[in-house]
Amino acid sequence: MPDTTTYWETRWQNGETGWDIRDVSPPLAAFADRVAPDERAGMAVLMPGCGNGHEAAYLLGAGFENITMLDIAPTAIRTLRNRLDLVAPGWQDRLQLVCGDFFKHEGVYDLILEQTFFCALDPSLRESYALKMKSLLKPGGRIAGVLFDREFPGGPPFGGSREEYERLFSPHFHIHTLAPCYNSVPPRAGTEAFFILSSVGVA
Repeated sequence: MPDTTTYWETRWQNGETGWDIRDVSPPLAAFADRVAPDERAGMAVLMPGCGNGHEAAYLLGAGFENITMLDIAPTAIRTLRNRLDLVAPGWQDRLQLVCGDFFKHEGVYDLILEQTFFCALDPSLRESYALKMKSLLKPGGRIAGVLFDREFPGGPPFGGSREEYERLFSPHFHIHTLAPCYNSVPPRAGTEAFFILSSVGVA
């Protein structure tokens, strides 16, 4: 088994990116739209495992100005950089592209967006994911996004259930929302859960 960087970089180079929905994720766009406009510019946002990062241009267009897009595959970051050069000139002043390992990433964020990153990780890393997310989140900050509410043979992607996610996240976060996703893209309709978490003790 190749190391994590080699595995994902090889998939990118071979065009094996079946997880890409080729547009901004509707649940993430809807969540971003609910953030108060006067809060967006100062809000530090992280999207780990960003891949093609369609959300990057959407967030820039919505007025977010402190965005970090993170992926372990150099080709993913290069592809996203080239796209942003075309669709969002001057993006470098408001958005940072980072090629690196999520588990080694350092920073603190008001908002972390989850989209097909959790499901790409081996299930043995799920507790580490929860702890790392907790360490990256500012007090009062939130994590929001979608998780699969179904199982897959083999993997990645690796599936899961809302019951499993509640057991995983409840020791570390306050669970505001963990419910069926009503606005998934059609191929994933009925198979995703939308979730919003915040630091324990924050209402």
